[in-house]
Amino acid sequence: MPDLRFDGRVAVITGGGRGLGRAHALLLASRGCKVVVNDPGVSMAGDATAEGPAQALAAEIRALGGEAIASTDSVATPEGGKAIVDAALDVFGRIDILIHSAGNVRRGSLSELAYEDFTAVLDVHLKGAYHVVREAFPRMMAQGYGRIVLTGSINGLYGKADNATYAMCKAAFMGLSNTAAIEGQHADVRSNVIVPAAVTRMSEGIDTSRFPPMEPEQVAPMVAYLCHETSMATGEMYVAMGGRLARARVTENGGVYRPQWSVEDVAAQIAAIRDSGEALAFPPVPDGQLEHLLHGFAMIRKGASA
Repeated sequence: MPDLRFDGRVAVITGGGRGLGRAHALLLASRGCKVVVNDPGVSMAGDATAEGPAQALAAEIRALGGEAIASTDSVATPEGGKAIVDAALDVFGRIDILIHSAGNVRRGSLSELAYEDFTAVLDVHLKGAYHVVREAFPRMMAQGYGRIVLTGSINGLYGKADNATYAMCKAAFMGLSNTAAIEGQHADVRSNVIVPAAVTRMSEGIDTSRFPPMEPEQVAPMVAYLCHETSMATGEMYVAMGGRLARARVTENGGVYRPQWSVEDVAAQIAAIRDSGEALAFPPVPDGQLEHLLHGFAMIRKGASA
């Protein structure tokens, strides 16, 4: 297979100065992509520091012969999201790829999590994703091309103790990405979620001594593929962890139909409700929610006519 290159393409990568975002930026730039490295250089809690990771990585990419600029605006505000996308438009004239990898962590149990900490994580992860997607999406639609990758988490799929806001935000990316995929399907604008696991600054406070090698560079190829013009994937989620790549999806079982239910009926049939029938998955694109409804309608009609 020939090398999959990104010559002429422009990528915006939030949280691009370190960790996963850095790995994505270096890989795309090495294959001809022009990159906007967005990173305000804050701590994992979102507090200001004197670091300049965006500037350092952009300079590194240029030294390697690539094209890159630094952006230090915050995704946490609509104005920041606009400034990040405008940086790509002003310097490179377009935006083809958006990777949202910006993140912060403020841990706390559901019983004790402070509202200030809840809001701080919500602003960067979920609102941040919306702020940059909202600015990039209409440009992609107008030019008839775009690739969006939102960085989810296994915490979003399965939850996480003492990290409720992070888990909530990552789960919400499914809805945002799927909506972009549905609305963009006729303009070659594709959107997906990457569900990565890698040892980065996010791993602080976690005992990783027994982990196998789990580097950001092992995640980057899957992300790069989802960003490539040949990728047909959209409205999907992909796991990338230490060399393991897989697709994740929402499923439901066939279930049970009857025209009327009492509470006692539900109790008597709960095992069948939970587990009976084939596993069903309705791809968001072209119209998963409609397919879900039509499947249910067919089951109702079949039961009513029996």
